[in-house]
Parts: sequence; structure tokens; C-alpha cells
Amino acid sequence: MRLYVIGGQGQVARSLREAAAGDNDIVFGCGQRPDVDLLRPASIAQALADFRPDIVVNPAAYTAVDKAESEPEQAFALNRDGARAVAAAAANQGAPVIHFSTDYVFDGIKDAPYVESDPVNPRSVYGRSKLEGELAVAAANPRHIVLRTSWVYAPFGTNFVRTMLRLAAERDHLRVVDDQIGCPTYAPDIAAATIAVAKKVISEGWNPKFAGATHLAGPQPLTWYAFANEIVRGAASRGGRGVRVSPIATSDYPTPAARPANSRLSTARLAAAFDVRLPSLERSLADCLDCLLKI
Repeated sequence: MRLYVIGGQGQVARSLREAAAGDNDIVFGCGQRPDVDLLRPASIAQALADFRPDIVVNPAAYTAVDKAESEPEQAFALNRDGARAVAAAAANQGAPVIHFSTDYVFDGIKDAPYVESDPVNPRSVYGRSKLEGELAVAAANPRHIVLRTSWVYAPFGTNFVRTMLRLAAERDHLRVVDDQIGCPTYAPDIAAATIAVAKKVISEGWNPKFAGATHLAGPQPLTWYAFANEIVRGAASRGGRGVRVSPIATSDYPTPAARPANSRLSTARLAAAFDVRLPSLERSLADCLDCLLKI
């Protein structure tokens, strides 16, 4: 399978590169700035024409959620127009595209996990730009899969786990939001699941049932406060500092962009359509902490 990934330094892109490196069935290619740029569609088209992919994966995006509130043009240029350019370039090569989206397309008021058919209603510039990206991808390439994920973490990059470990090393007391709930999702698990989805598509041939949105998120929902406690406990058991963690409300930690109070994503479709299930939070967080704390 010839797999081409847009981007190289993000948590998912890097995890895809590492996963593909250990898989003899994958011929892997990736393009990142300045050579391949979401703002320059011609660079994307040329890269795909040169590589001749069987399938294209696009995790590249504008992800600065709060900054997007003051930079909407940049967010839409990357998350909508850039996504469209990737999907169109893949279509020109006769290749399906796997595009990544987010829980932020929902408003977070549902009192249950979101399913793919639930109404979308983003409350932030970032969420609106990602939703318009989904629509642009669908219009540009009929053979598209949109993987919505949430609360991504990894041993590298900017994420909640690394932030909590840094703050726990600096402070004796952490105050963390306890009225937002979601599904922490480990980037290496996302990569493994994405490769499994891609292999199914290539081995079975395109099936219309694959098209559209599919939720790809960790199996255990919990609040940021509960997640912070798991991180701190896991770090302490590996020789890190055991610090106190206290719950606070979202209103105690105001941000420019509104966050969904409920980011839980049902992954029933992921299992039904692609036969993919993610490992437990316990296993994935342990692997992340082992990497970060060199166990």
C-alpha cells in the first residue's frame, strides 16, 4: 500500500510515520512545509503526482483553538481551503482521502456520546473551520473518510499530558476544569487505527459505506480533572512528583474560544464499518508515560 501523509510534525502525522516505519506492507511518503503547503494547492498536486499514492491521509491543520478567534482567515485557509486542495489532488490521482476532523464540530450540549448523524453546531472559529473542511473534502472527493477525534495526546508535541507533567514538576497544586468531559485519544492509537482503515479500503476496494464521518476516539470518557488525576498518579508511580489536583469550573478558566462541555464520541461506527477498536486509556496512557518518563 502506497500511503501518503500531509504534514510531518504534528502528533498524528509523526505517529503515522513511526507506525508505517515498522510495517513492511507500507510504502510511505509524506509532505510538509515548505515543500508541501496547504496554502499552495499546486505543491500538493505535484507531490501526489510524483508519489502516486493508493490512499492519502491528511492530519495537517490549523489547531490553535484560541488563536483562531483572532485569526479566522488563517484558520479557514488551512482547515477548509487546504483540506479541499488535498482531497481534490487525491481525487485527481484516483485515490481515496482520509481527513481528520474534531469534536469541536458539535456544541457539546448533548447529554450522551455524539454519533456521526447528530446535528453539528460548532461554537468556535476553529470548530466552524473544521466543519467547513469536512464539507469541502466531501465535495472534492467522493471517496473520502472523515475521522473525527478528540483530546489527542502523545509523548511529543503540545498536549494535555505533557502540560500536566510540566506543571506538576513546577507546582505543588494543580487546578483543572471538571465540567468538560471527553475521550482522551492517544496519537499512536490513532495512527494504528488509521492504517487499519486504509488497509481495509485498499484490500477490499472502495465501498460507499466507508464515506462520510466516522468517530475515532479513546474508549473511556472522563473530565479534564479526572484525566489530570490519572496522569499525576501514573507519573508518581514512575518516580514523578505527587501533587494535589483540585477541580474548577470552566468559568474559572476563561478562554477566547468556547469548548464543548461534552466531547464524548461514540465509536460504534468505527467498529461496525472498519472493525477497528482502540485500546483502553489505562494501556495507552501507561505507554505514553513510560515514553515520557523513560521507564
